[in-house]
Amino acid sequence: MTTPMPMPMPPYAAPPGTWLRSPAALGRATAVLLGLVIATDLFACYADWLEVDVAGDLADGVTGADVIDRADHADALYGIAGIAQGVALVATAVVYLCWLWRIRVNAEVFDASRHRMKRGWVIGAWFCPVVNLWFPRRIVADSWDASAPWGSRSGHALVNAWWTLWLVSLLLGRFAERSSRQAETADALREAAKAMLLSDSLDIAAATLAITVVVHLTRMQERKVLSGEMPAPALG
Repeated sequence: MTTPMPMPMPPYAAPPGTWLRSPAALGRATAVLLGLVIATDLFACYADWLEVDVAGDLADGVTGADVIDRADHADALYGIAGIAQGVALVATAVVYLCWLWRIRVNAEVFDASRHRMKRGWVIGAWFCPVVNLWFPRRIVADSWDASAPWGSRSGHALVNAWWTLWLVSLLLGRFAERSSRQAETADALREAAKAMLLSDSLDIAAATLAITVVVHLTRMQERKVLSGEMPAPALG
């Protein structure tokens, strides 16, 4: 008598009692706050440009009261921009994680077999060193796959573009901050300001793509439930 082969277990199974809830309100709030991030980044780009301009004058040997006044003004705006970016980032991160948790729970109901990581990583992945370079992207990509229309082939081009730009912006920003602290000449300060300007510009692009990811993923989940093509309870 042939012993039947055991059925393979999915990488992750949704906990019992999991139900669908609409991510629309959290998605809208996340998109609005990402827009605030873009606004603060634009202000930061202006401050960065002033820093580049003043550092360039100093590197070229231009002196005088006017240069000193512009340097003080640039430094003040640079500090304000940094504070504004920090506040916007914290507020956005809190709401974004709430949205991502809701998305992930829904995605487990849609198709638990799509998920390679347990639900706790939805939050922990962002704060755990080293793995935070790719775990969050994997969680979003798995939720994207589970939320895609039945039978469709979901690509990750949009998710990959967002994540790549965000990582490059983050790493470049840290490099620019370190270079600015260690700068001993006007030329070095100018190069650090240029790097920060590029970092803030890339962050604008990353935030724009993040809005697109949030809106698209939220709409995919809404459509999937409204289509009635799944054996699950309605949004509640």
